[in-house]
Amino acid sequence: MLWQLFISFLKIGAFTFGGGYAMVPLIEKEVIDKRGWVAREEFLDLLTIAQSAPGPIALNTAVFVGYRIKGLLGALSSLFGIVLPSFAIILLVAIFFADIRNNEYVEAAFKAIRPAVVALIVAPIVGLTKGMHSALLIVSVVTAIAVWMFGISPVYVLILGALAGLVWSIFIVRKEGKQ
Repeated sequence: MLWQLFISFLKIGAFTFGGGYAMVPLIEKEVIDKRGWVAREEFLDLLTIAQSAPGPIALNTAVFVGYRIKGLLGALSSLFGIVLPSFAIILLVAIFFADIRNNEYVEAAFKAIRPAVVALIVAPIVGLTKGMHSALLIVSVVTAIAVWMFGISPVYVLILGALAGLVWSIFIVRKEGKQ
């Protein structure tokens, strides 16, 4: 199982461009659809925790999924799997980039990759909204606009969201307790 975790996250790390959010749909497909390691609802919970924790979301998600499946060794296996390709690529780029950074073909390749990266970031967002209550969808859109257009710190949004979740759960628990 540790080897499967390592290989699965190694493939995700090796064949994803665009950073952590671009990896989320691949992680989701691998751990839910292909392997069946985690239920969709549990994956969304792990993803929420991964977004709230400091650090890259793909790395956090890999660690949380690995830990959920096989404990500390699973977390380490997933971590090494997802980090190894990026580390190797960055090492190679650092060695050779000074020689090719002004190459017109390299610049053109980076410009051509940008639209694909945007699509890979938008795809999991759209996928995660399926089955979401319309009120939560509206809250998500309003929150995104508040952060993007008005420059509200995401830290404040996370704190406010956590407090709202606590108040909401207390309200529901009390309401269910009275019935």
